[in-house]
Amino acid sequence: MSVEHLPDARAREALTDLCAEVADHPTRIAVLFPAAARRVARGAGPSGDPTGLRGPTVEDLVRVALLRTLTRALPAPEAAAEIHDLYEYGDADERRAVLYGLHHLDTALPEVASIVRGLLADALRTNDPRLIAAAAASPTQALSDDHSWRQAVLKCLFVEVPLSVVAGLDSRADPELARMCADFAHERSAAGRPVPDDALTLLDRFPEHRTET
Repeated sequence: MSVEHLPDARAREALTDLCAEVADHPTRIAVLFPAAARRVARGAGPSGDPTGLRGPTVEDLVRVALLRTLTRALPAPEAAAEIHDLYEYGDADERRAVLYGLHHLDTALPEVASIVRGLLADALRTNDPRLIAAAAASPTQALSDDHSWRQAVLKCLFVEVPLSVVAGLDSRADPELARMCADFAHERSAAGRPVPDDALTLLDRFPEHRTET
């Protein structure tokens, strides 16, 4: 987050100070990251959604700014290890911010890419819609193979995360995803439950599967 987009001068100064502290003493992020929302600002982010389901909140973006600073202050493998620990020991809000900040890591390095894939997979195994949304929205979904990515899309449908947040949906949606989506829609209909509009919209792109619902 750019300091110019924070709500007031106090918040801008607080974020600048925290980033400077992380730049000078990177390991301090373990203490500063959890306290960042309280010390800087909270609220709805650019999406206008205060829950963080449709996009990062202000506190998410504040924490992402600290992660970006960390990745510039440490070699990539060390930064990835620190970020892994922030996720591992963080609460749900802190984990969500980590997921939103993963794209600042140098995933061209295999050991870093492995950590990122592990964090994405962990988030998608949860039933927390906000973690699932953040993982699905991450540009680092480009590291996921097609099967894993399709499973992420289906998980979003199951927990009612809007597919509009999913990274790569326009370019990666394929007939196999449509088949899986059609199966999901059929099961919902058979159980007397409504089929999400997102599922029907996706199926409209693949008319051969639309009739299966």
